[in-house]
Amino acid sequence: MDPRERLIVALDVSSAAAARKIVAAVGDSALTYKVGMQLYTAEGPALVRELIDSGRRVFLDLKYHDIPNTVASAVREAARLGVGFLTVHASGSNKMLQAAVDAGLSVNPEMMVLAVTVLTSFDENQLTKIGVRGGITSQVLRLTALAISNGCKGIVTSAQEASAVRAEFGRELTIVTPGVRPAGSGNDDQARVVTPAEAIAAGASHIVVGRPITAAADPAVEAREILAQIESGHHSEAIS
Repeated sequence: MDPRERLIVALDVSSAAAARKIVAAVGDSALTYKVGMQLYTAEGPALVRELIDSGRRVFLDLKYHDIPNTVASAVREAARLGVGFLTVHASGSNKMLQAAVDAGLSVNPEMMVLAVTVLTSFDENQLTKIGVRGGITSQVLRLTALAISNGCKGIVTSAQEASAVRAEFGRELTIVTPGVRPAGSGNDDQARVVTPAEAIAAGASHIVVGRPITAAADPAVEAREILAQIESGHHSEAIS
């Protein structure tokens, strides 16, 4: 796989102008861009259409979590936009997950519904505070099994759990990992952080990188450095 297929650049900004500036600066070093709650709330679907029309792939990261009918309706609208990936919370459980998958298939079979397992801002203590016992890895595996059984072809989880997910569920599952920071970067608000090479070596299909690229003096140079780290991680993954 072209390493550019594995890199998702997070457009965690508040305006279309700022997003366009990042996309132009990154150039052909990335093919897929994440539009999350901040940018989508500020600019709506018009920017998503603009990115897709320009030949970019969009990862719509709105983490739908509601009653099945509401989520299905939202997924159909996202599918009509032509996004490549979108997220729902796996904790929405079986009826919601199945409704999301069915809605996506009815409009755009190429779109992948990704089930978010445990947010990368969580640590064991925070998980316990919301009543989940057994640790992060166990919860990720439980939610992954639930997602797969209801038609999801991919999940979102930290790379710290990716190897356990791969061991349990095999090579076909798509694993998208946020919380990726190049060596020497700060953790920002992430609790479970790995480097690009570590994420790929652990079994990640795609990594999401935001501020290390978007806040860099030269985003294209930083993106290319991360692509090199992805290649390094791929070689480690192949050897293992």
